[in-house]
Amino acid sequence: MEYLAIIVITLISGVVGTGLGGVVGAVIKRDSNKAVSLLLSFAAGIMLAVVCFDLMNEPIEMMREGAMPWHTPIIVVAAVIVGYALVYALNYVIDKCTNNEVKHIDKDHPSTADNLDELIHSNHLETHKNEKSNLFVAGLVMMTAIALHNLPEGMVIGASYAITPNLTANLFSGTGFIMAIVIGLHNIPEGMAVSVPLISGGMKKPKATALTALSGLPTVLGALIGYALGGINAIMLTLSLGFASGAMLYVVFGELLPESILMWKSKLPALSLFVGVLVGFLLVMF
Repeated sequence: MEYLAIIVITLISGVVGTGLGGVVGAVIKRDSNKAVSLLLSFAAGIMLAVVCFDLMNEPIEMMREGAMPWHTPIIVVAAVIVGYALVYALNYVIDKCTNNEVKHIDKDHPSTADNLDELIHSNHLETHKNEKSNLFVAGLVMMTAIALHNLPEGMVIGASYAITPNLTANLFSGTGFIMAIVIGLHNIPEGMAVSVPLISGGMKKPKATALTALSGLPTVLGALIGYALGGINAIMLTLSLGFASGAMLYVVFGELLPESILMWKSKLPALSLFVGVLVGFLLVMF
């Protein structure tokens, strides 16, 4: 029953969140950069508060109760570093593959200005067809990247639920539920990043949205792994929480904040982050 509850909540967070991003991408095609920037920084603030005030603090509370040894903080720090490093390495590989695909597209199909002579000689339709085909391929590459990226995010939800007593009765409260909501919000711009190139490449909007939603499925697998590991014993729970904290810290400092600032060079994303930290603190405390 507990695993079924985890599956349901992460389906909503991963599949529905990413699918909603696909719908938004199909409708507005990422024109609302300012709104997305504030959303990203706000989500980053909540994640940061949950990690610092809850996930990393839980093993310390266990140590104070005598369930963990005195060097628990060192174990937590080591697990955080491993989680951060592994997600960093995963994203490095994903970014490298994605950038190579983009460079391949740019190399094969220069700008319209560079191809002016070809356009004059009636090659416009063929060039346009090839560009749409490559946009479609870029969308598939992005979909694969997001799918891989959702696995450790799912582990964060699972590890967070591992510290929730009587999970089925508290499925919609506590740290796990907070992380499910925040990761679901975080998945919206990721879904937009997948659906836009697919639709621009010629795919029908309903099909592009469905494929975008499917890229959120690894969230469920990650959550099941995180919950299973966290339920073995206190040491595994500590390692799972530390790994999840490192993964989230990379998402916050390596992705959400840089992306939000690049999308809108203003002081408001920092204010949105500040508000997110305060909201996250209140959610954890209550």
